[in-house]
Amino acid sequence: MARIRRGLLYFVVLLLVVYGADFVAARSNPLGSLQVAPYYAIHLKNKKVEFDFNVPTETQNCVQSLAPHFGYPPCWYLKKHTVERIDE
Repeated sequence: MARIRRGLLYFVVLLLVVYGADFVAARSNPLGSLQVAPYYAIHLKNKKVEFDFNVPTETQNCVQSLAPHFGYPPCWYLKKHTVERIDE
């Protein structure tokens, strides 16, 4: 039982070190930005959904890191999610 607790402690310490190093790296790198194409999903009263794709693209800021920091998503995640659905 003590080995499991010690292993769990080492794992938590490793996660904190990686997150801390990622935070320091995110502070030193400037923010990036990517173009995101939003579209609206409008819910109608007859329980159907109407889509509006006539929306201009937006520039969203992202941070060059593994995890989100400062309220921005990581750029590697935003590159894979360049289309954003907005429900109304």
